[in-house]
Amino acid sequence: MELSKRRFKEDFKRMLTELYSMDVPRSDPAEQYFTLGNLVRSYSARNWSRTNQHYLDRKQKQVYYFSMEFLLGRMLKSNLLNLGILDTVRSGLKELGIDLETVAKVELDPGLGNGGLGRLAACFIDSMATCEIPGHGNGIRFKYGLFKQKFVNGYQVELPENWLQNGNVWEIRRTNMAVTVNFYGKVWLEKCPEGYLIPHYENDSKVLAVPYDSPVIGYRNETVNTLRLWSAEMPPQDESTDYWSYIQQRNRIESISEVLYPDDSNFEGRLLRLKQEYFFVSAGVQSIIRHFRKMNVRMNRLAEKVSIHINDTHPALCVPELMRILLDEEHMDWEHAWNVTVNVMSYTNHTIMSEALEKWPTDMISTLLPRIYQIICEIDRRYAVKMGALYEREIIERTRIIEGGHVKMAHLAIIGSHSINGVAKLHTAILKEKVLHDFFLMYPSRFNNKTNGIAQRRWLMLANEPLRRMIDSKIGSDWESMPTELKMLKAFRNDEATLRDLAEIKRINKERFAAYVQQDMGLTINPDAIFDVQIKRLHAYKRQLLNLLHILSLYFKLKDNPAADIYPRVFIFGAKAAPSYTYAKEIIKLVNSVASLINKDPDIHDKLKIVFVENYGVSLAERIIPAADVSEQISLASKEASGTSNMKLMLNGAVTLATLDGANVEIRDRVGDENIIIFGLKEEEVYEYYHNRSYHSKSYYDNNPVLRRVLDALIDGTIPGIEAEGKDIFNSLVLYGDEYFVLKDFDAYVLAQENIDRLYRDPLKWQRMALINIADAGVFSSDYTVLQYATDIWDVAAKARRV
Repeated sequence: MELSKRRFKEDFKRMLTELYSMDVPRSDPAEQYFTLGNLVRSYSARNWSRTNQHYLDRKQKQVYYFSMEFLLGRMLKSNLLNLGILDTVRSGLKELGIDLETVAKVELDPGLGNGGLGRLAACFIDSMATCEIPGHGNGIRFKYGLFKQKFVNGYQVELPENWLQNGNVWEIRRTNMAVTVNFYGKVWLEKCPEGYLIPHYENDSKVLAVPYDSPVIGYRNETVNTLRLWSAEMPPQDESTDYWSYIQQRNRIESISEVLYPDDSNFEGRLLRLKQEYFFVSAGVQSIIRHFRKMNVRMNRLAEKVSIHINDTHPALCVPELMRILLDEEHMDWEHAWNVTVNVMSYTNHTIMSEALEKWPTDMISTLLPRIYQIICEIDRRYAVKMGALYEREIIERTRIIEGGHVKMAHLAIIGSHSINGVAKLHTAILKEKVLHDFFLMYPSRFNNKTNGIAQRRWLMLANEPLRRMIDSKIGSDWESMPTELKMLKAFRNDEATLRDLAEIKRINKERFAAYVQQDMGLTINPDAIFDVQIKRLHAYKRQLLNLLHILSLYFKLKDNPAADIYPRVFIFGAKAAPSYTYAKEIIKLVNSVASLINKDPDIHDKLKIVFVENYGVSLAERIIPAADVSEQISLASKEASGTSNMKLMLNGAVTLATLDGANVEIRDRVGDENIIIFGLKEEEVYEYYHNRSYHSKSYYDNNPVLRRVLDALIDGTIPGIEAEGKDIFNSLVLYGDEYFVLKDFDAYVLAQENIDRLYRDPLKWQRMALINIADAGVFSSDYTVLQYATDIWDVAAKARRV
């Protein structure tokens, strides 16, 4: 949008007066933030309204992206950037005596996600608006989100993080668009004279789903899509309702949208999670159908106008919910309803991990969602009959939706969708060849790959403004809209002035992060050291343990010989563990205990430091990623579906240290073997071990003195305060099979780290590697990813972009 500095300052002062009845000198940062947020939303309002009306008038096909998580990050600067007024607003505020960065820090990170899944969803809706794809997000307005992580004596403690405590300036409550979601009760079907079945509900429980809409602003265009998040509320009650019964029922209902991923270690927690999944699915699908009816298009043409995307298995109930509406409300016959449903639905698989391939007890679903369970049973029955005529019984039984007293949500999503995609070439190959091989044999044309991507606007243009300015000075600004234009940077790979500029920018970012660590943690770190970064969800397969074992080996090397030639390192961790994931929480305790040991040891002379940031999230990532020298992507090959931190870090000039897992394979293919550090088992070797059952972890402990010393430190008192945790971790690695081959890959990892030590000592060579990583990162923009979805899966029009 066009906005002069003068007009902005006038608008800001007027809005401040209207909201708070005060002038600028008397206002505080919170008042300034909410004033600016309201002003920005007002700037986008006309385009938001026009976008929605344009879609309706043209009866345009629209995409609805259903995701349990949307890890958005702070939206103020992102919205200013996308509107094209960031510099104008920053300069205008400065003239008013206000610092934009101070104002931006008032905004709390929306706690609506846990990791890559939610951040991908946030990047996708941003990219859909930027590429002018008619696409919207659909999720839950969690009051407390995930949890606020605190370290107490090294242990993770989960605290509520009420990101809504001061309100959300971006959202609009749409009470008039609320819908009712039904739970429990009994359902019986009556055949009417016209031939269709009418469901009758008895003793069901109703929940009011109220939508809160936020604008999703495209980058420098006029498209503003919608993120719709649903809040669970008490439906209207009659005057005879008992007060205390009302309060109890209201608390039960509101708990549905209170906490992301409630503790699933007990029945009540699992039941609440299932309620959440159906709640936002039913509310979202009902809302879509209501909007579709405004088009005056026959319901059997729904797939021509609507695409519903199932992001992981959490929204898999979209399939039976749409069937319920088509059967019970639109009175379609089964075959027509099923054909419409399959053509509307598409599904992204994000994992091969068995615990993440959701399944729910049949008695839980039948009790909580009786009509939905009836429909799932019928989908399963018809599937077995139809496919049983074509395939052997063993394949049919392996692929049934209902099996062993459970409903398999991935199977439901696959059978009920016209497209199933993986999120990296290796991941998709594993799905086809191993994890979902039976389904691939049945539905080969449904399977496809869409490698994940990231929004370069947030992860470079906002998070690393010094680098953005340098790139603009070298190749112009076309890359900001066409990220693959970053490849033009390769023309400067041998230009020493450019490489020195890149080193200076990295130094600035490292100093910035070091200042944060000093202020927030009271820990001094050396910006001249290698900043070695592993930031991701804490899970055993991501192998933070492998990183830590290497750190311990360096520590012992320095203890034996303080003069050992080790380039100074700062190891940076950021990770949350699921509250019920005991082993991951033990690893957090171990990392913190080792950090305390090393950081306080004067013999180390600051050659090693460990920084484990609390409450890792988007805003902390924006501090860490521009400062990173090394990107740790060390999951066991075949376990990480894609990864997106690998892409964010390479975009900011970090050199990737990786196994050939997930999108690391494609990063290697882009940058070449000389610009990435690869180590460890390959996917086929991992599966060979699985097949032969020939891996014996204890032999590595017995035969490797360095590794044995490191592992013994977990149980011999070397590391204070980890008696129980150290024993559990030691046993898991040495005695109980080492599920993720940490000990097998240890030596290869140590050699890879030694290679990094050597490479970093040649500054020009290192910066050349960094520059090539930046230049090749453009292809991993989420803009290109969603354009592929739009063309290959959703069949919707989008703005043309060069790849």
